[in-house]
Amino acid sequence: MERIYIGMGSNLCAPAEQLHSAVQALAQLPRTSLAGMSSLYQSDSLLPGQPRYTNAVAALDTDLAPLALLDALQAIENSQGRERLERWGPRTLDLDILLFGDRLIDEPRLKVPHYQLQERAFVLYPLAELAPADLHLADGRSLRDLLKACPFVGLERLLQP
Repeated sequence: MERIYIGMGSNLCAPAEQLHSAVQALAQLPRTSLAGMSSLYQSDSLLPGQPRYTNAVAALDTDLAPLALLDALQAIENSQGRERLERWGPRTLDLDILLFGDRLIDEPRLKVPHYQLQERAFVLYPLAELAPADLHLADGRSLRDLLKACPFVGLERLLQP
């Protein structure tokens, strides 16, 4: 079993409910157990004119292969109404593999660590809630250094119901 971190985001159709439904679906994946979910955070969209995003990170322990997990994540997205009409467009659900154990993955369909992880406060701060304080990514970068370089700006941590 490897520890996997999944970035989750939604800005359509009751985003918080979309994320909670996604976590329930993640917990049902074969050969996988849910290890935790971060708080929810809201942030502005990277593109103007879109609704604000709600984001979180889930931690899984799995022995699924990386591309098998990616296929399962995309099936969950599709089951929750995800439509891929435009790059970075509004979405009911986005699930991204952020970290896959200590693996570096460079496949046409999958790059791990996630290629924009270091630029995304809405990913790093929820990740820091779940990951060990001394976490180092497979490429050698430390989560602590990434957090220092990506301030908590434009984020709002939501109170959990």
